[in-house]
Amino acid sequence: MEYKDYYKVLGLDKTADQDAIRKSYKRLARKYHPDVSKEPNAEAKFKDVSEAYEVLSDKTKRAQYDQMGRTGYRNADPFSQGGGYASGGFGGSASGFGDFFDTFFNGGGRSAGGGRRPPPQKPESQTATVYLDLEDVFAGANKRIRVQTGSSIEVKIPRGIEEGKKIRLAGKASNGGDLLLEIKLNPHPKFRAEGKDIYVDLPIAPWEAALGGSVTVPTLNGSIKLTIPEGSKSGGKMRLKGRGLPGTVPGDQYVVLKVVVPEAKTAEQRDFYQKMQTLFDWDPRQSV
Repeated sequence: MEYKDYYKVLGLDKTADQDAIRKSYKRLARKYHPDVSKEPNAEAKFKDVSEAYEVLSDKTKRAQYDQMGRTGYRNADPFSQGGGYASGGFGGSASGFGDFFDTFFNGGGRSAGGGRRPPPQKPESQTATVYLDLEDVFAGANKRIRVQTGSSIEVKIPRGIEEGKKIRLAGKASNGGDLLLEIKLNPHPKFRAEGKDIYVDLPIAPWEAALGGSVTVPTLNGSIKLTIPEGSKSGGKMRLKGRGLPGTVPGDQYVVLKVVVPEAKTAEQRDFYQKMQTLFDWDPRQSV
């Protein structure tokens, strides 16, 4: 049976710690993954790398592997004492070192302690961030993104997904586990999102605030007409029900009124403001 030097497979020496083993595995797994690698014999190398990592990342298996060394590949009973080996061991029947470890450590379906072999552990999930425009979240979209393995995949963006939520991509992480894409929103020139609700600041003139009027308001689904109530104040909010992000219960859009005072650029305009000061006996700071 061919001896496999797992340290050599991972490009490490025998003093490598677990962090070095893990980093080397991730690097080589990305390099030889059959889905993305163009290296010769990538699939076989990927299997060797995975097999080496399975043994060296487990303290018990690594200790047994280090103790056996090359002698573990003779026809022998690996449990014999003092290096003496009786015939009838794993060498005559095992098809590879991976099969030996399956038998040696797991008892052909049972653990060394006599219990049933635990199911293989699923690789841990990894998280990445994807930045989206608010329009893509509102309408839903298919986005092509590059994942940690180096390949690019098309991801369906659900309509109305909120910032901070995650999209799970099964088996797309660099370690073979699930990749969780956390949603972040790009800054928008007009709107801001709070959960499923959308906010927009709407500038209005003093006479629109005082007398009321009809104005045009942008929404994520096109512009609409909105009636400003007479006597509106800056900072006041008007709710557009169901105009936020879509969902089972859609969000609302809130129009935040911002009264903007025009600059007096001519003598006539300045005179007008002075007349207003005389006409309105009003102190805007009376509540301060």
